[in-house]
Amino acid sequence: MALLKHDVIIVGSGAGGAMAAYELTKAGIQVLLLEAGRDYDPLTETPMFHRNADAPLLGSGNVDKDFGFYDATVDGGWTVPDEPYTSAEGSDFMWWRSRMLGGRTNHWGRYSLRFSEHDFKGKSRDGLGADWPFEYKDIAPWYDKTEALVGVCGTNTGLDDMPDSAPGVLQPPPKPRIPELLVAAAAKKLGIPLAPMHRAVLTQPLDNRAKCFYASPCGRGCSIGAAFQTTTSLLPMAKATGKLEVITNAMVRAIDTNAEGKVTGLSYIDKTTATEHKLSARVVILAASACESARLLLNSKSPKHPQGLANSSKQVGRNLMDSTGAGIGAQIPLLRNRPRYNEDGHTANHLFVPWWGHEAQARGELNFPRGYHFEIGSGFSAPGSWVSGNFQGYGKALKDEAKANYGASVSFALRGEMLPNDDCYMEIDDQVSDKWGIPVAKFHWRWSQHEINQVAHGLQTAKDILTTMGAEVGELPEPEKAILKGGQIIHEVGTTRMGESPQDSVTNQWGQTWDCANLFVMDAGVFASNPHKNCTLTIMTLAMRNANWLAGQIQQGVL
Repeated sequence: MALLKHDVIIVGSGAGGAMAAYELTKAGIQVLLLEAGRDYDPLTETPMFHRNADAPLLGSGNVDKDFGFYDATVDGGWTVPDEPYTSAEGSDFMWWRSRMLGGRTNHWGRYSLRFSEHDFKGKSRDGLGADWPFEYKDIAPWYDKTEALVGVCGTNTGLDDMPDSAPGVLQPPPKPRIPELLVAAAAKKLGIPLAPMHRAVLTQPLDNRAKCFYASPCGRGCSIGAAFQTTTSLLPMAKATGKLEVITNAMVRAIDTNAEGKVTGLSYIDKTTATEHKLSARVVILAASACESARLLLNSKSPKHPQGLANSSKQVGRNLMDSTGAGIGAQIPLLRNRPRYNEDGHTANHLFVPWWGHEAQARGELNFPRGYHFEIGSGFSAPGSWVSGNFQGYGKALKDEAKANYGASVSFALRGEMLPNDDCYMEIDDQVSDKWGIPVAKFHWRWSQHEINQVAHGLQTAKDILTTMGAEVGELPEPEKAILKGGQIIHEVGTTRMGESPQDSVTNQWGQTWDCANLFVMDAGVFASNPHKNCTLTIMTLAMRNANWLAGQIQQGVL
């Protein structure tokens, strides 16, 4: 087996890995990027104009395609052939793996909300969880750079949960839909604001990517590059420098170290030939996703690292968090039988409900810490395999009722912050291995009362808004039953968290592991907390900032 030499090896091609590759190659550094999944080209593989009516099961999901037949995930999901994982007794955790070039950026929601000063210093405010080892002002300029590079539409709102971008950074948002305006009017009566959702979808052309023409669901991927994914942006940009090499179907087995415990490279298995290869590099960056990166570290034991690599703090795999999730919806009488027109937009909600409760929490009026937001589902959309509504009868009367209620439903999807707890973590299951002989991850999971109380508050709030809109909602479900499973929102973070001390964290603020100076983590594993906002914008922002710092360290000869 040949021993190759590279400046930097990156594991993972999603938000963190691709951004790190872009930033490093732009600085003239030679990068090799490994992806465990197959190659993927959205320019040729995206079914943008195919109708649900033409797809198997009318486009609905199944065990192979969780989000429908046209979902951009080609080989991944919560169930991946030949790649099991296990859960401890009494735990129920769902682990999503994308297994494709570009990772989850091919099919994510593109919601791009900045974390705020409240989010980075939560422990200082309420004594729970952990603070990040920097302040919002330190990362704000990097948010600007990332938003401008990626292309994020939205507006500055002045709300305390939505920090403003620098002038000229955000692209214009699409106009709100009629149901969203109705939600805004109802919520305003309750003292709850709505705001344009910030989304990584182009409303103006950017570099060689076209603006969105509001025709296909973004979850299918985007062949014109309007909906951000690394396969149409960061990866091609990095390749254009001539400094990036990519190897797909490369399942990394372990990170290699020498007798002194310093990282020397890694070992991977070529999934197409089942052969193992060793690579050497000056620096290794893990960006394989929070749980996959932690799995690699825990599987990389050596005499110098008997508990797993970079795990002297015993925090690798700990502090596992996901976003809370729950949903509620109803038919709105005012929206029945309204005129039909194209209401597609950029497919996701144009308006949403940001967290408005910081002041109430400061006054001690809420029985849970941190916050949540609502994503709104509404409007006319392409028919699929089901029609919402409790319809009776048959024939013309049934058809008329279905038509009357088409576009008349409004739903709220709650996404909230989870705090770390001792019952939520991952470890290695030494009794189970994947197809390539690599021990698998084992999950432990339990929501705390903080999250249960949060969901109860959110369900009641959503019911209040729907009732104000004239809907009949009925009895609310118990929050313990309404809350979705751990991992189901696909926002898992925290397993290699950053901090100010090697005693209670895995990396410093640059994603550099305390135990190995030439080993970095640049995915959501480094998050010190899990604010209610989608992770991806902050993953990319941290990766840009930290890779920029790393490039300086390499150029100065420190690494």
